[in-house]
Amino acid sequence: MTRHVTTTAIRPRAATALTTVLCGITLAACGGNAETARPQDSTTPHGYVEGAEEATEPQLRLVAAEGDGRGVRVVDLLTEDVTDLPGGDRVTGAVTDGRFAFLSGGGRTRVVDSGAWTVEHGDHNHYYRTRPGGAGVVDGTVTGAWSDSDVTALAREDGTTVVLDREKLEAGEIDERETIDGLAVPFEQHLVVAGGDGLAVRERDGGRVGDIDATCGDPTRAAVTTRGVVFGCDDGAVLVGEDDGEFTGEHVPYPEGGPEAGAFHQRPGSETVGAVAGKQGAWSLDTGEGTWTLAESGPAAAVTATGADGPLLVLTEDGVLHAYDAETGEETATAPLLDRGADGVPDGVTITADTNRAYVNDPATSTVHEIDYHDDLRVARTFDLDVTPSQLVEAGR
Repeated sequence: MTRHVTTTAIRPRAATALTTVLCGITLAACGGNAETARPQDSTTPHGYVEGAEEATEPQLRLVAAEGDGRGVRVVDLLTEDVTDLPGGDRVTGAVTDGRFAFLSGGGRTRVVDSGAWTVEHGDHNHYYRTRPGGAGVVDGTVTGAWSDSDVTALAREDGTTVVLDREKLEAGEIDERETIDGLAVPFEQHLVVAGGDGLAVRERDGGRVGDIDATCGDPTRAAVTTRGVVFGCDDGAVLVGEDDGEFTGEHVPYPEGGPEAGAFHQRPGSETVGAVAGKQGAWSLDTGEGTWTLAESGPAAAVTATGADGPLLVLTEDGVLHAYDAETGEETATAPLLDRGADGVPDGVTITADTNRAYVNDPATSTVHEIDYHDDLRVARTFDLDVTPSQLVEAGR
């Protein structure tokens, strides 16, 4: 099948000129030296995919989707090039597993390959890039996505998880291995499953390893942290960890009277997760300490955690971005960012973060703001797009 893509250059606003993001200011803003990762003799680079290039640094990209299906744009954060991908169904939600963006709408989910990914290999990482493009469609509304070297697990709104063959997905083919009742997350070469029958660990081929000695009522959200898999429950969370082949579960209850957390959002590779906390503000869950911390911001439209040593970022309904100390819940910085509409911040606005920057989509102005959250929430760049970025994910991590 022939795939047509158009590549154009992005135009940052003059007020945030490229001089603010020269190499040395941030890893995400520096150009990378990519070289084709071709097998040499009998040695194949770890994580090599046919046709990809291996680079010396993370190849970070944004995937922005128009809500009415007019188009998808993939923004290369190193070169500032934009790849135009065609539209399709309406898009009402977006999640990522680090490489692929899963764009849901109309009862099905479109899979977009960002063309950028990171492969962990012992004490170092391998970074790859290739051309973005479409990778197929799966049934249902996908609310969470996680992958390892063998499978990609897609949690769906109906309470099931569809498990895809990872190698075939990387080749642009959707191959559904099985559908699991409950929330299933790849972890330590296994699948951890939370459902009506409790918490269990399974082999990736379906064999049951054992049960987790912990209870999680209504498990509808999950995240993978450096401490293990954390499941959101009706009374807090359960952290599933692994040590020398043994899987354990730790219950982390909400503080007394605390509101239930919404969907989890985090910087990949961190041990903290963030979530909307009802109308009160936002939660920070430190899986290393096993503690919840409430940032009392008032009604929050979007939240993400940036790591144990980084702030909890909260966008409130008035369009103001806030930074909170993740351990104490104290506010450390604020920055007016979005113009509030008549109904507040639009649905679909999100905060996505890497180790240096955070990104916030602004559908009202068809822009995406790059935030230096280490520098009092300074706007480092603002990207103008020719589609409305109703949904946004960051890939390549």
